[in-house]
Order: sequence, then structure tokens, then C-alpha cells
Amino acid sequence: MRFDTLLIANRGEIALRVMRSARRLGMRCAAVYSEADRDAPHVRAADAAVCIGPAAPAESYLSIERILDACRRTAAQAVHPGYGFLSENPQFARACSDAGIVFVGPPVAAIQAMASKSAAKRRMLAAGVACIPGYSGEDQSDARLSSEAGRIGYPLMIKAADGGGGRGMRRVENQSAFVAALAAARSESEQAFGSREVLLERALDGARHVEVQVMADAHGNVVHLGERDCSVQRRHQKVIEEAPSPAVDANLRARLGDLAVTAARAIGYVGAGTVECLLDSGGRFYFMEMNTRLQVEHPVTEMVTGLDLVELQLRIAQGEALPFAQQDVDLRGHSIEARLYAEDPAQEFLPQTGTLAVWRTAQGARVDAGVAEGTRVTPYYDPMLAKIIAHGATREEARTRLIAALRETCALGVVTNRDFLIACLAHPEFAAGKASTGFIAAHRAALVAAAPLQSDFLRAALVCYAHGPRAVRGAHPPVGALAQSIELECEGLRRSVRIRRDGIALSIDCDNGAPLPAAIRDGELEIGGVSIAVDHAFTEDILWL
Repeated sequence: MRFDTLLIANRGEIALRVMRSARRLGMRCAAVYSEADRDAPHVRAADAAVCIGPAAPAESYLSIERILDACRRTAAQAVHPGYGFLSENPQFARACSDAGIVFVGPPVAAIQAMASKSAAKRRMLAAGVACIPGYSGEDQSDARLSSEAGRIGYPLMIKAADGGGGRGMRRVENQSAFVAALAAARSESEQAFGSREVLLERALDGARHVEVQVMADAHGNVVHLGERDCSVQRRHQKVIEEAPSPAVDANLRARLGDLAVTAARAIGYVGAGTVECLLDSGGRFYFMEMNTRLQVEHPVTEMVTGLDLVELQLRIAQGEALPFAQQDVDLRGHSIEARLYAEDPAQEFLPQTGTLAVWRTAQGARVDAGVAEGTRVTPYYDPMLAKIIAHGATREEARTRLIAALRETCALGVVTNRDFLIACLAHPEFAAGKASTGFIAAHRAALVAAAPLQSDFLRAALVCYAHGPRAVRGAHPPVGALAQSIELECEGLRRSVRIRRDGIALSIDCDNGAPLPAAIRDGELEIGGVSIAVDHAFTEDILWL
């Protein structure tokens, strides 16, 4: 059961994250990559790497056969699946076992027990675990589902029984909208997970998404490592997570922990797993599902417990017992994580593509990233670029440190949600620890970045001027000998900026406004006596500022 060569069957930041812990344990690390990821950081960081197919996930990262072949070619005795892709696929876990390769995850039976949300709910109800009122039966006829929806009452949620990530999920406000929403959820579920099975749940308005991290070994020891609050979501997908939850006290934490441990024991769980719950405004909590893998947001738990969850996974996979008991788990301080995505919050969080011309991370925070300068962000995979995580003695300290870290983060060449994340963290409702799952929907207009200020156009024009008239389209030749007019468009707004030179002095005005003194120095611009450091990059005729 011992192994010294580990293959990570994933990409991006989680592949690099697993490598860090594996190398600390003295392991050799092998990577897999698609043709689109040939130059990705996780490939360069590995001791060995194997191309497993074209960009499409179905032909590469989802190919069990190709990943097992990569194990043989790199002499890997174990596979860590990361999260997503094959991490919760019982067929993959079984195929690894059949090939004599250690699967760093739970037993096949445990994955199967929680693979279907409907089957999982039935099993948890039988074990005495509280679940959200709803319907998770095997009769999937339209008539039965419509009847059950009427019994549950509106609003309600339709959820794909398989998979996750918000796909195959619809909120339904009334009976007249049910049939169309059901058809849409089924279609999306079938495309994403190959199944049309759904379950129905009462919609809990004002609820918080709270999940409990569990860790179990093969010797019968099961512990929980506290909870995480993942209420800040867009499209039912998490954006900001924190530990511990500001809505959970010691008594409630113990009860949530008991629920999670009970759920894990009920299926003979081994390894790292997460029990996800909804916590209503009255303090009642309900089981939603169990993710039988490491979670994207695991760093906040690591920060408050001081534990390395990946190291624990690797040790448990080699037969070791947990080196601590429940009473040894101590939560220290507070940690908050923000997911930096290549997406446009102003356009319904539409994923973006491009090449990172500038990439600089903050010094005062933990950054788990899967990109570097020059990384091409493609449409084939999840658009998350990095996770920025801050820790503090108090929640307020962690919150303000994370805002500062995000402001230091520079990603140019692709549109990101950085400013949106800062707005979320700075919003009074989040600052007060009162954000529920409806937070983004309720405050979206205030959270989406405002239109550019006149100062943005002035700074952009100075950068264009410094790089000469060929820097971007719209930078016209000088007017006479001493002036230059630059036409700029940003977020649909157009501005004409005029720059004049009088000897060695510059002045600048926007749309014939009052001229302001200006200067250009290495890495800094000065406008109207105010100096500011500016990062910038040109990609074709686009200036990123």
C-alpha cells in the first residue's frame, strides 16, 4: 500500500497544490495534460508528464483508459484525482484498484453511496440525518414530479440527482413555471452527467450554505474539522468561502459535526470528504449532499486548523491512522478565500478567454494558482485562475487582509472578477457576517464594477502616449507639433483625450475639459499632482490597465 510515485489526474492549481504536499513526503510527481495544456505550469512543475489527448475533456482528462496508461508509463503506484473530472467517479476508482493502483480517495462503495443526491438523501434519512423537505423517489414521471412539487410547495428547487457545480439546477417560483424548468434541468443534467434523474427540494430563502469537513481513516477513526460558510455564490457556484462560519457557535458546530460524522460512518467513509448543509434563518440545518473528494475551498480549513489536508489524504491512502482525535482539533482565528475567475460579472459572469500578459500575486496572502504570465486561458476548462486566501486572528482582520491582497493581484490580458470580489468583501452585509445564498442576487447591481471614471481614460491615454502613436488603434499622429489626440473606448463609453507638450511639461484633458499637469515616469503616472503606480499591457489593440 506504500507508494513513492504519485500521478495527479487533474490540472491547474489543484495539480500544483497536490504536488507541494506529495513532494514534502518525498514522493515523485507525475502530471497529465491535454494538448491545450502542453505549456501549463503544472506540466512544467512535474517530474514526469504525459499528454493524454486533445483539449476536449472527454478525450483527455475524463479518459480513464488514458490516465491509467499514463500511470503505467510513469511507474505511478497511486493516483490523486484532485476535484472535478474523475474525482467522484466510482468507475475510475474501481479501475485504479483493478489495475493495482492506489486511488487517493474513499472506497468505491462510499462514492457510489453518495453519487446520486436522491439515493444519498434516502440513505441519510434512514440513518436519522435531517434532510431538506422534498422528493427524492425513483418515480421520475412528469406527473409524479408535478404532484410532489405541489405537495412540497413553492418556491422549490429542481436539482440534478448526479453531479454538481450548479448544473441541472433550477429554482421554480410557481406551478405554471414547473414544466419548463423541469425540462431545462433534465436537459442540462443529461448533457453534463448523462442522467435525467432529478430531485425536488423546498427552497429555503435566507439560508446559508454551510459545509463540514470530515476526515476518516481505514481504522475506524472519523473526525470533523469544523465548518466552512460558502453562501456567497453566483449561478449556484461558490465564489467566496470562509472558516469558521460567522453564523455558527460552538454548540451548533458540535451538532453539525455530529451530523457529518454520522453521515460518513453510515457509508464506511475513508479519506477527505465534505458534508454540505443548508442552515435556515431559524438555526435549523439540513443535509444536502456529500462530496466524496477534496473541495476547492479546503485551504480555509487548513488555515484555521494548521493541518495539511492533502498530506492527510496521502497518509491515509497508505494505511496510516489519523494522528489526532476529535478533541485535538482546535480552530484558530479566521480565514477567507476568494476565487479569481476569468469571467465578466457585468455579462452574467460569462467565462472569458485570452492570454495572461501580466500576472502578479499578493505577498501577504496564500495564493493557490494554476497560471503564470503567458498562460493561455482557453474555453475548455473551468475559468478559475487562482484562489487567494487570507488568515487573521479575527474575521475582520482576515477580511481586510483579503481585500488588500486582491488589490495587489494583477491579472492583465483577460477580463477577471477581481473588482467584483473586492466589492463583495467590502459590502456592509458581508462585512457584518450576514450574507446568505441570495447575497449576490440581491446586491448584484451594486457589486458589478461601475463605469470607468474620467481618470481611467486620462491614465490610459498617458500610457498610449508613452508607447507612441502606434500603441493602439485610435492613437492619432500629433496635431501640429505639440499636441496629440487619442480616442479611447471602455465599457461602451468613448472619450477623446488630448495631450499637449510645452517644452518638457505635459498637460492632459478629456473631451476638452480643463487641462491638468501630467508626467510619465518609470511605472508611474502623475495627473493633477497625484502620482499612481500603473500596471499595463497591450494585446493587439486593447490596453489593459
